[in-house]
Amino acid sequence: MKRRVAWTIVLLGLAAMLAGVLAGRPGGQVAAQPAAARRAKEAGGSAEWRIFRGDTGMLGVARGKLPARPALRWKFKTNAEVGSSPVIAAGRVYVGSSDANVYCLSLAGGKRLWNFATKDAVEAAPTVVGDAVYVGSNDSFLYALDAATGKLRWKLETEDKILGAANTFRDASAGKQRIVVGSYDYNLYCVEPETGKTLWRYASDNYINGGVAVAGGRSVFGGCDAVIHVVGPDGKKVKTISAGAYVAATPAFDGRYVYVGNYEGAMVCADVETGKLAWTFQSDQPFVSSPAVGPDRIVAGCRDRRLYCLDRKTGKKLWAFAARGEVDSSPVICGGKVVFGSNDGRLYVVGLADGKKLWSYDLGDAVVSSPAVAGGWIVVGCNDGRLYAFAEKR
Repeated sequence: MKRRVAWTIVLLGLAAMLAGVLAGRPGGQVAAQPAAARRAKEAGGSAEWRIFRGDTGMLGVARGKLPARPALRWKFKTNAEVGSSPVIAAGRVYVGSSDANVYCLSLAGGKRLWNFATKDAVEAAPTVVGDAVYVGSNDSFLYALDAATGKLRWKLETEDKILGAANTFRDASAGKQRIVVGSYDYNLYCVEPETGKTLWRYASDNYINGGVAVAGGRSVFGGCDAVIHVVGPDGKKVKTISAGAYVAATPAFDGRYVYVGNYEGAMVCADVETGKLAWTFQSDQPFVSSPAVGPDRIVAGCRDRRLYCLDRKTGKKLWAFAARGEVDSSPVICGGKVVFGSNDGRLYVVGLADGKKLWSYDLGDAVVSSPAVAGGWIVVGCNDGRLYAFAEKR
């Protein structure tokens, strides 16, 4: 009899525990999922966008799908323009502001968790690697911050401002992770992520304005010297390819082909193996927006107020969407849609197949920040000093 009662108690306890798990309540062995993670799973995508453009190749493609009509879920006010592009990791949003701060906010509600003050505007996008945030500032420093607390781990001084996002690669010869970042002092720096120790510097001939794309251990960036630089994991030149004019944007790199626009209105595709241009598409205004690279097409914004969609193999124009202002914001492809901002103050979503407008939202001031897209969320900065977050309506 005592055994039967004991087994009954055990079974009731297990049933209660299972009910708690299924209901998302404490009491089971599996903790309740955070709301942001739950929504990400429902959207069929990852709730992570840890680096500018979403991955180390800077390809600008997000998994999952976007809501049919995204709803404004929250906005957060800083004290100056937000030209920095946000990133998303572990239910948190990280972004810089021209008020010289790096901010960490909760993704679910936009609550400020911490901020870290630099000595000048932070226009670069942060990069989250492991439990650290790496971000450059116009004060010439690269900062490594604890992702949970914002505490400074180290800082590396370069000789000029840092506007582009840092990136990361694994050095196969050493079996260790590395951080790479470009500076206006013309140099690409490779540093130890734990200490900030400089391992090597690669010198270009002019400012490095954008971020660095990485694939297969090779780092690729465009400079104001009008050159696409391909650098090996040891800091030595692999190849240099003429871009035709100076490059302000971050390139996209798939391991073989580099896609980037220049300041004379050309979008180029360069073959890293041959060192030659595979194709060129010409507009009449600069490309500052970084391209998003889909399986068969790429999309990029231009200062002629258009978002262009080009055939990935040939560079042939497939369609163009006309905004009301320059498009410096870099687009993101997600679930057959493209999301991007414009200097007309709007955030747009258009169809990838035909470029037809599906949705827009008037933020009221120029949007040069590029959106972070993860788990059905869209987070973007605005020149009104705010960060905006959109998702499925509650």
